[in-house]
Amino acid sequence: MKLGIVGLPNVGKSTLFNSLTKAGAESANYPFCTIDPNVGVVAVPDERLQLLTDLYHSEKTTPAVIEFVDIAGLVKGASKGEGLGNQFLANIREVDAIVHVVRCFEDTNVIHVDGSVDPVRDIETINLELIFSDLEILERRISKTARAARNDKTQAKELELLQHLKEHLEAGELAITYETDDEDEQAWLAEYNLLTGKPVIFAANVAEDDLADDGAANQYVQAVREYAKNSASEVFVICAQIEEEISELDDEKQMFLEDLGLKESGLEKLIKASYSLLGLLSYLTAGEKETRAWTIKKGTKAPQAAGKIHSDFERGFIRAEVVNYQNLLDCGSYAAAKEKGLVGLEGKDYVVKDGDVILFRFNV
Repeated sequence: MKLGIVGLPNVGKSTLFNSLTKAGAESANYPFCTIDPNVGVVAVPDERLQLLTDLYHSEKTTPAVIEFVDIAGLVKGASKGEGLGNQFLANIREVDAIVHVVRCFEDTNVIHVDGSVDPVRDIETINLELIFSDLEILERRISKTARAARNDKTQAKELELLQHLKEHLEAGELAITYETDDEDEQAWLAEYNLLTGKPVIFAANVAEDDLADDGAANQYVQAVREYAKNSASEVFVICAQIEEEISELDDEKQMFLEDLGLKESGLEKLIKASYSLLGLLSYLTAGEKETRAWTIKKGTKAPQAAGKIHSDFERGFIRAEVVNYQNLLDCGSYAAAKEKGLVGLEGKDYVVKDGDVILFRFNV
């Protein structure tokens, strides 16, 4: 999974990226200190992995990972080359979802690029730049498709979609809100890879005092939640500064969180929001050599889940031996779980569940 972190300059974007990845991206109180997209790969925290590693005495433990891309602060006019312009918009096209950091704190020492704190205005500023960038893509595609549409019904159908989509964006709407049940149109939409077609998670960056009640008393956070409700987006509350401090801790991390009245770190909140938004889950494989988490879409059937490990597993799929990880731990061994009838023998139509521990049988 690849997430792009965006936001206006000085909203806490690079500070958040630093805390998530410990990659040390430069963070400073002036616009455009992020010149190149910084990339960091982060392990998805999953306590089940360690428990299974201990049970099997696995030589290696491999968690699922998320790749974060920190993209330079966008400003009004970015799609036309203002600030650092379009080169960064191209980087966002490669991600699965966008983490949009919005400033929900007052601080006279940190300059706001537009002079005041207004998260909904900030969101709309960035959305507008993404829309402009998408319109350029659509206009180029329309120009190319229009020539071929004269003698080709399929091209004519695509041209109609492109024109409707262009009108949709020109009305200030995002591509993700464009609805169609037509399979051809859905395939074309996926192919265009539009920025405004990507799901969004809003990271409401607050001061430390607003963390304990999850921003309930913060008017800016409430405004972001209201906005997100109408755009089918996820929201999580974070204090980027505190997250950076947490990232420096090891053994004392849990104690520090408890002192702040928190149950989980911002990274854990973000991962939950990402999995929920993208409809993902993790299944597990375990053995003496390796215990590992694999990320798949909800609704994935056993052969396709096996294909995540290797294409041969999917091609030669025979069956999946499946046990719930908690049942496996409670029984103390795979053999004991099998004896109690807790290991299911599943075929090609089995839909994999979160926390399934699976042994795939295949023959190529």
